[in-house]
Amino acid sequence: MMKLIVGLGNPGSKHRNDRHNVGRWAIDYLSNLKPKISNLKLVKTSVFMNESGKEIKQLTINHKLLTRDLLIVHDDLDLEIGKWKLQFGRSSAGHKGVQSIIDELGTVKFWRLRIGIGKPPPGVEGDWFVLEEPTVEERKLINKAIEESVPYVLEWTRAL
Repeated sequence: MMKLIVGLGNPGSKHRNDRHNVGRWAIDYLSNLKPKISNLKLVKTSVFMNESGKEIKQLTINHKLLTRDLLIVHDDLDLEIGKWKLQFGRSSAGHKGVQSIIDELGTVKFWRLRIGIGKPPPGVEGDWFVLEEPTVEERKLINKAIEESVPYVLEWTRAL
């Protein structure tokens, strides 16, 4: 049974280093492990974050996937920077990219790897914060979270 991991983010070099591209960074990291992973397709979205749903729906149709075989990787303002959670069947909690996926798939029954980017500082709106580049120290914490999550992601590829 094939599994699909999709990293959410925004396309283009302008957004490459934005916090919103954490999902794409995770796919880059996992791509380096590809020879060790069977029955798995890794994808970075090619559309803007808030429009992710249509592309994800088309991927599930093209690959004849059950939503339980789908893992979405994305940034999360509600998690402390450097923390992560692998969860199934959760609401979007206000994440517009995830809500787009829920709306298109008509279900919350898919997996999510939430990578914490922390809350914005006072006076900075979340919508702007996610479009900024993290500091060098923040990027190290985010990369560490991605690395720490890999054994669990690999276990997910073998489960079900």
